[in-house]
Amino acid sequence: MRIIAGELRGRRIQSVQGWKTRPTSDKVKGAIFNVLRDKVRAARVLDLFAGTGNLALEALSRGARHAVLLEDDRAACRVIRENARSLGLERQTEVIPLSVFVFLPRCRAQAFDLIFLDPPYRQGWASQAVAQIAQLQILTRRGVIVAETARDELLEPTEQLQIRQRGSYGDTQIWYLQWQDEKQDLS
Repeated sequence: MRIIAGELRGRRIQSVQGWKTRPTSDKVKGAIFNVLRDKVRAARVLDLFAGTGNLALEALSRGARHAVLLEDDRAACRVIRENARSLGLERQTEVIPLSVFVFLPRCRAQAFDLIFLDPPYRQGWASQAVAQIAQLQILTRRGVIVAETARDELLEPTEQLQIRQRGSYGDTQIWYLQWQDEKQDLS
């Protein structure tokens, strides 16, 4: 795994040993950031089910301001911290070793421009997290949620959050959501 663009382009990042994490492939990651384009610059990022930190670290390399990474697996948290350290991004990252569904209700005072959501496939957690994000209103008005699911898995939008775009890559499906009343600005 590597950072594919930005200031840290080509730098390698570690993965977590074993089968518990499923890092986003470079092909899918490239497709995600091609859609996001300028939405990344100076963004406050929330990476839920962060795994290795792959998506948040890529965003920081491309100009994001700060990233909060949630991961409840301790070994994965160690890998995320080591990846941030090796890339010189410790000051721009905050790694929180909590379950997403314990953390979300606690972060009401924060708002994020970009939320990456990459839970284990076929558990229904992506739809559950989107519902909580909408209820707690922790996505900025022009912000974007990027959710990753299995290709055969459905993501349930909310009344407030609308699916703006979708893409499939092998067994992976990427969903882009924004507030219902926000002008569509993803192509």
